[in-house]
Amino acid sequence: MAKAEYLDVTDNSSHNASAQHHVEKNNDPALNVANEHTHSHLHHSAKAEEGRDETEYSKGTTYEKSTIPSQDPHDQALHRRHAPSEPKAPIDVADAEKGNYSPNRSDEDPRTHKLSNAYSKYRVYSHLFIWLFFTGWWIAGLILHGQYDSLSSRTGWLKPFLFWLAITLRLLFFYIPVTILTKPMHFVWNNTAVKMTSFIPEKLRLPAGALVVVCVLLVGGFASPESQDNTRDNRAVSLFGLAVIIAALWATSKNRKAVKWHTVIVGMFVQFIVALFVLRSGAGYNIFSFISELARDLLGFANQGTTFLTDDTVPALGWFIVGVLPAVIFFVALVQLLYYWGTLQWFIQKFAVFFFWSMRVSGAEAVVAAASPFIGQGESAMLIKPFVAHLTQAELHQVMTSGFATIAGSVLVAYISLGVNGQALISSCVMSIPASLAISKLRYPETEETLTTGRCVIPDDDEHRAANSLHAFANGAWLGLKIAGMILSTLLCIISILALANGLLTWWGRYLNINDPPLTVELIVGYICYPIAFLLGVPRNGDLLKVAQLIGTKLIANEFVAYSNLQTDPAYADLSPRSRLIATYALCGFANIGSLGTQIGVLSQIAPGRSGDVSRLAISALIAGALSTLTSASIAGLLVTDQAAYTSQSTAA
Repeated sequence: MAKAEYLDVTDNSSHNASAQHHVEKNNDPALNVANEHTHSHLHHSAKAEEGRDETEYSKGTTYEKSTIPSQDPHDQALHRRHAPSEPKAPIDVADAEKGNYSPNRSDEDPRTHKLSNAYSKYRVYSHLFIWLFFTGWWIAGLILHGQYDSLSSRTGWLKPFLFWLAITLRLLFFYIPVTILTKPMHFVWNNTAVKMTSFIPEKLRLPAGALVVVCVLLVGGFASPESQDNTRDNRAVSLFGLAVIIAALWATSKNRKAVKWHTVIVGMFVQFIVALFVLRSGAGYNIFSFISELARDLLGFANQGTTFLTDDTVPALGWFIVGVLPAVIFFVALVQLLYYWGTLQWFIQKFAVFFFWSMRVSGAEAVVAAASPFIGQGESAMLIKPFVAHLTQAELHQVMTSGFATIAGSVLVAYISLGVNGQALISSCVMSIPASLAISKLRYPETEETLTTGRCVIPDDDEHRAANSLHAFANGAWLGLKIAGMILSTLLCIISILALANGLLTWWGRYLNINDPPLTVELIVGYICYPIAFLLGVPRNGDLLKVAQLIGTKLIANEFVAYSNLQTDPAYADLSPRSRLIATYALCGFANIGSLGTQIGVLSQIAPGRSGDVSRLAISALIAGALSTLTSASIAGLLVTDQAAYTSQSTAA
């Protein structure tokens, strides 16, 4: 097979080119200018549109059938829009099983737009009312609760103030061009960082950046005093292990020549800085703990629906089918509603510009990576639902890696209730955001042009299929039910086939007198992880095999079983503080065989036509996600000096 030629994507009259370099031109019809259009801005004034990045939309560019049903010929959308007559084309009902009821009606927009038209006419008054309402709420809160509110974790004034400030700024920039902020920022950046960088020869910039990151790791990891078994020798092993992981990923990369070292260097640097911020400052922990709490509360509202359908004892059972799947269904419906309102499109467009500038990754990838630690692997993929069918191979790999690399804020309570330290869990989750981007792009670098790199093209084939918000929410509920069913069936089959493998291994092992413990996949993987435990910096005092077995249990069973063993199994009671710390971080991810079912189930249901790609990339993404979590464990081994504080149950959590 001829080797692919990587070309710079250049602008032309028919192709919406990205700012990427040395990638293959993407022939996705969504990037054909003839298929693109823009939406009128309902909220912004003409003045506010100055200097804004325009978001393009494409329609009719997704090959596979939509997950949202087409309009029925009896739908009264045209009547509500006061159309002069119904379509005269005959209704084709000859092949009802294919859903071909109304070929001429499926693309009609069923919305009346009456409310949006009224809002557009009285936009200023609507925004003023919203601002006055929330200003009054904020002031009333200050009067009633004061600066210190025991119900708000000692930050009673800060959370409502930030909420009010966000609303105020959002409303303000509906009328003021964003260039009043971006122009000074660009001026400062161009006259400081850009000028300083210009003195460095272009060929030496990446090596210089890598050298800076190495120096930061050395100073941050070795400047602090030694404590117990957290000696500088052990820290050196952790740093060496981090280097080995990066070298192994490069050696096994899909395309070593295509690796964007800018993404890897910046990702590892940001991971270390985030670790410093969360581990060495109370403010960092409080901020991310608050975000995690919000995500947990949001998904927890699904328990009210579960209680209504069953009784109030069922959500507390801890069963996957009643604890996780209802939250998935609810979140999918909510995401569908947010897409109908245009909220998520705005976020993805902003992420597309910022993260290409900072890390050379696409907006879709960045959204999933940022959301995964808070809402979970299945829910985070739903945030980019319209894009999944159009993702490149590297983007699909990254989306799954982000899900495998972390746990979700929605399950933090379960692990904290076992006695696992909350600060260690939250810091590990947040550190996985840049780590998953760096690791995935090292393992599977981008070689294709994407829809959300530097600019944003949003496939909106489903957007106009809802008549109103209620219709969009109902469509989301139906899609959520299908996704939940796919997750359930895939998980059942994967775990069953694993049990079959364990049964065969145990039977085979009896003839070799391997009985205590029995020969299982978990036992084999535990021994394979022995050198990994060493490279993470686990002390060589008898703890290596124990930590390796915990990692093996996490990879084959799940992190909940591994954490339960760590906290309650007497075999692990004598682990040193450093070993327990590294194990806590190394287990903090969804990278296990069962999670393959979740990832394959969600992505295959969102984009059935890409299920083959998802299955082919799943194992590689699972390994990359596990390694992302292990890099966080290595960095924790470098930074944390008060190890006992991170291995005991956190009262703050």
